[in-house]
Amino acid sequence: MQATTPSRTLSAQQVLLCGALIVTLSMGIRHGFGFWLQPIITERGWTRETFSFAIAIQNLAWGAAGPIAGMLADRYGAWKVLIGGGLLYALGLVLMSVAAVPWAFTMGCGVVIGMAQSGCTYAVIYGVLGRTVAPERRSWAFGVAAAAGSFGQFAMIPIETLLISHLGWQMALWLLAGSALLILPLALGVREPERPVVVGGQSILGALREAFGYRSFQLLMLGYFVCGFQVVFIGVHMPSYLRDKGLGLEVSTVALMLIGLFNIFGTYAAGMLGQRFPKRYLLSGIYALRAVAITLFVTLPLSPMSVYLFSAVIGFLWLSTVPPTNAVIAQIFGPAHMSMLGGFVFLSHQVGSFLGVWLGGRLYDATGSYDVVWWLAVALGVFAALINLPVRESPIRRMAAA
Repeated sequence: MQATTPSRTLSAQQVLLCGALIVTLSMGIRHGFGFWLQPIITERGWTRETFSFAIAIQNLAWGAAGPIAGMLADRYGAWKVLIGGGLLYALGLVLMSVAAVPWAFTMGCGVVIGMAQSGCTYAVIYGVLGRTVAPERRSWAFGVAAAAGSFGQFAMIPIETLLISHLGWQMALWLLAGSALLILPLALGVREPERPVVVGGQSILGALREAFGYRSFQLLMLGYFVCGFQVVFIGVHMPSYLRDKGLGLEVSTVALMLIGLFNIFGTYAAGMLGQRFPKRYLLSGIYALRAVAITLFVTLPLSPMSVYLFSAVIGFLWLSTVPPTNAVIAQIFGPAHMSMLGGFVFLSHQVGSFLGVWLGGRLYDATGSYDVVWWLAVALGVFAALINLPVRESPIRRMAAA
């Protein structure tokens, strides 16, 4: 039984365009944070672990706030959450630039930016897409949005390195803060009509009990943990790893650009393939290929060409887990609570991110090498490949009965 009828509809094309631009900005800005490690710790006199810990807290705050942001977006409207996320993003970048002591840097770069990202990235955008795009095209739409975030990662790398080299790292952060405010007008483009109130619909607690009691949801969370560990460790620490090996800044710049470039193709391909093949096999294959790529990277002789080849391959696999994972969630549980459930799965991703980026700095300071973390990333990739195989993609019995 419905209490009201929506007076207007939201165009899927409009949601895709505005949502893609929002994700381009939010993901693009953060992708270059690794380039701030060296200038910040050099000027402030900090260790790599200090910077790594702040980024680790950022990922943990992002994950912890994700379910709340998703719940608010599902209940009160994604556009309101996006506006709040954009404002927090700008504030966090400003605080990151002026912090003179580690705890203040951790608050700005870690807590504030992490909370901001929970409100203006995939989980919130995917919730609107899941309610706007037809079920048979959701996987494709998720792939398009993820590809947009990948394009942001590709496009922002040269911009950020140029800003740092010409204006200094602090002024560069102020300019990025200004660009984050562009999220505010774009948020109005995904403003949904008032949705009908469904009498007797599933409650938030009911949705949570159902999801966390479902084995496939648990397995998806474990797989996403591995995804977070791998990509954030590589994204933050690879520039310093390459510098330690005697390769210049230009190699790191091209490497991260290639990750962003090939990520565009990988995420879009994952969205397309998710419409044609079982998504659990797609996810298993992605994690297995990551393990192989990292193994070859750390065992073969290092050169600019080997770095570029690794970056292209790992870039193709970078966020290709995002469309099929979210499509499976929508397929199993439906779109009503998708932002919230996606937020909880992403919380697992960010716990992995926290450990990946923090252990990278911690173990480097303890051993003088990243080798242990590289091999840990390989082992986790094999683990994730195996646990995604038994995931069941069919709608939960409640959905089938409805």
